Amino acid sequence: MDPFSAEGELLNIHNHFHQGQFQEVIDFDTAGLSSENTLPARVLSLRAQIALGQAEDVLADVQGEKEADLMAVAALAELKAGNESKALKMAEVLAQEKPDNGSVQVLCGTVLQAAGKSEEALALLSQHQGNLEAVALIVQIHLEQNRLDLAIKEVTAARRWAQDSLLVNLAESWVGLRVGGEKYQQAFYVFEELAQAPSTSSTQSLVSQAVAEIHLGRLEEAEAALQQALVKEPQNPEIIANMIVLNVLAGKDSKDLISSLSTAAPDHAFLQDLQEKSERFDLAAQKFTAKA
Repeated sequence: MDPFSAEGELLNIHNHFHQGQFQEVIDFDTAGLSSENTLPARVLSLRAQIALGQAEDVLADVQGEKEADLMAVAALAELKAGNESKALKMAEVLAQEKPDNGSVQVLCGTVLQAAGKSEEALALLSQHQGNLEAVALIVQIHLEQNRLDLAIKEVTAARRWAQDSLLVNLAESWVGLRVGGEKYQQAFYVFEELAQAPSTSSTQSLVSQAVAEIHLGRLEEAEAALQQALVKEPQNPEIIANMIVLNVLAGKDSKDLISSLSTAAPDHAFLQDLQEKSERFDLAAQKFTAKA
């Protein structure tokens, strides 16, 4: 098989994954891939299964595997299966023993970040050699740390050597949503293109488009995108959380949506933040109790 064609096929699988088309990744015919691309394709397929909530199936699939890539998949699967401490221990060992492996960098970096070990995650990810997934995760971590300056620096550096990459475009759009101003519109164009193209449309791209629309003050358009996403995945917690935000901005009642989110993802960061703010409000309100 033409090696350039094989690389193109693997790139297609990568693009499907990062556009949130997880079933397409799983169903992709990998029979014609070269031997060197077989393992990366399997890793992406397993990660797609994890993303679809099939972590236990993935753990059964990779049980006993000694490849660092597949052990990294197992660490991520353990995390998603709710075994956080086991996942962290596995990730720390792999980060120590195989820090130059791309799958270890990204998947164990994800586990480390989920455990609140941001500096350890960044230390591992920074060892990448042209790994765009590592770049994207570094950008996400910096944004979570509210270090917009470092996120911009990372994207700018990656743009020099991976100008037309989907991941760089996405990372730049995430940063744009923090920068604001004209960057909102630029981010919207990227997400809209992904959401509207029949070959790439996914709930993930629809949600991203809706977030950009919210920032642009186009609430009706944002609602249309989120409703379209909800039809595809009614129990997706990220869609529900963004719909709650939209309803608050539009002055609509969100009680039912909050209840739905509590059912779908009781430990969701949005609910935790809401609970924390509610408790702080109640505490502050006690200081202003009307005197008898």
